[in-house]
Amino acid sequence: MSHRGSRVLRLDALARVEGEAALHLTVHDRTVAEAQLRIYEPPRFFEAFLVGRGHGEPPDITSRICGICPVAYQMTACQAIERACGVTVDGPLAELRRLLYYGEWIESQSLHIHLLHAPDFFGHSSAVELAREHRGAVERGLRIKQAGNAIMERLGGRAIHPINVRLGGFYRVPAPAELAPLAERLRRAHDDALETVRWVAGFDFPDADYDGPLLAMRDPGRYAIDSGTPAVMAAGADSDGAPVRGFPVAEFERHVVERQVPHSTALVSELDGHHYLTGSLARYAVSGRWLHPSALDAARAAGLGDPATGAVCRNPFRSIVVRAVEVAHAVAEALRIIDAYEPPSRPYAAVPPRPATGCAATEAPRGLLYHRYAMDAEGTLTLARIVPPTAQNQAAIEYDLRRQVQSRLDAPGEPAGDEELTALCERAVRNHDPCISCSAHFLDLTVERG
Repeated sequence: MSHRGSRVLRLDALARVEGEAALHLTVHDRTVAEAQLRIYEPPRFFEAFLVGRGHGEPPDITSRICGICPVAYQMTACQAIERACGVTVDGPLAELRRLLYYGEWIESQSLHIHLLHAPDFFGHSSAVELAREHRGAVERGLRIKQAGNAIMERLGGRAIHPINVRLGGFYRVPAPAELAPLAERLRRAHDDALETVRWVAGFDFPDADYDGPLLAMRDPGRYAIDSGTPAVMAAGADSDGAPVRGFPVAEFERHVVERQVPHSTALVSELDGHHYLTGSLARYAVSGRWLHPSALDAARAAGLGDPATGAVCRNPFRSIVVRAVEVAHAVAEALRIIDAYEPPSRPYAAVPPRPATGCAATEAPRGLLYHRYAMDAEGTLTLARIVPPTAQNQAAIEYDLRRQVQSRLDAPGEPAGDEELTALCERAVRNHDPCISCSAHFLDLTVERG
């Protein structure tokens, strides 16, 4: 093939990424001039049609934004509205919410690891191909995922778009005997999760490093999922591993600014004027020291670095290892909650409306998720604002793509061809597990060479 003049390459559909988008890559004289992740799915208008609804409706409505991470949207919506109404949910109800969230983490992260991401490391196009070579690993991943689904079914009423969540808690809470079968399944899943960490840690990882800011929730003493405040760790973080700075969730929109770009229907976010990364790498850097001991030991053994010292992994290709560690953590913590569970006196706390604004952020498997709602005295919503993880990561993904492709173009030997660049770009995007429709077709790659 010629590497002079213009060349256009198209890959119309790629499975193993949630959503639909295209990548436009411009190369001039072996230099990447531009990389655009073109998200072309139509706007979904959730924020617009939430306005005018009752304050109890967002948990059910927003869960429909994503079939893989509905609990993240439910929990964030509940917290934002409860804060607006001056209500705090704690005790056993808060623990049950966290258990439900762990169920989603277990099923979502396991799905990504085994069915979407791992095939890349073996040159396979699908999990079906991977299973022919590593059947035991894929079956192990499905068992883990089923354990997460079982939690969601028990607490949420069903595994997709749970129907048992409401403001203040749940419509119905389980008796301890109803959680006992979950514990039996989770004990097997814990062994499977630790074995998965060991498996993925042995993959062949390209050298890479994301050198921009990392944003994740931080709640000292626990690995933050549904609690804490946003924290930012820069590339040159202090040697003790502490985040460079944090800010109240109420100031999120002062620091994270969204803007429209011509090539994407998703808004692009910047953190204080810079691209940034949220998700598993950010969480491990910010909160890794508070992982469950079994998961932290597995992380250190897997070569992810010690988060207590700040020397942690920033390689996006190794994010699959961090996700495996997070699954082990979620399983262990789910077991802890079940073992200590005592039913609350009532399934929910009352959340009467009042004219106010409330915001909240939690950690969806793909990264930090932010909601803000305003309501009048009757509880009618007058404003809704949702900032999903993938929109926040879009600029960082484009930056990562440019660096990955440029690194390959700078390598000695024959110039990289379009087929090789396409495969590299697909891998680089899948590293970040984007939820593009927040959808499983993805990449249409256009390379302009000049």
